[in-house]
Amino acid sequence: MAEESYPADLRYHREHDWVRADGDEAIFGITWHAQDALGEVVYFEPPAVGSHIDADSSYGSLESVKAVSDVIAPLGGTVTAVNDKVVESPELVNESPYADGWLIRVKLDDPSSVDGLLDADAYQGLL
Repeated sequence: MAEESYPADLRYHREHDWVRADGDEAIFGITWHAQDALGEVVYFEPPAVGSHIDADSSYGSLESVKAVSDVIAPLGGTVTAVNDKVVESPELVNESPYADGWLIRVKLDDPSSVDGLLDADAYQGLL
C-alpha cells in the first residue's frame, strides 16, 4: 500500500480523482483516499481508446474485494490511452496511485477547464 499523499502538482476532483495536465493532454487516476476507501483493487474496466468521456460522469469502474465503484471523469475529452499495466495488475492502483497506477490519458475538450478543479490543499480540506 502506498503512503497517504496528495501531490501539489496535480489537480483534484471532488469525486476523488486526480488530473496531471500538460496543455490539452491529461492523465487521470484516483487519489490515495479513493484507493484506501476501496481496499484491494482486483479489476479495472477501462473505457475504449477513442471514446469520448464527459466531465462528472463515469468512464469505467474499479472493482475491489469490497465493492465495484464507478470512476468519475474530472474533465471531458477523448480517451487516447488506457494504462494496460493496471488492466493486467489492478493492484498498482493501491501500490502507486499517482505514478504506475494512473488509469487513462485524455485529449481535453477544454484545457482551461483544469482551472476549475481543486488544488491539493482544497482537496484535503474536503476530506
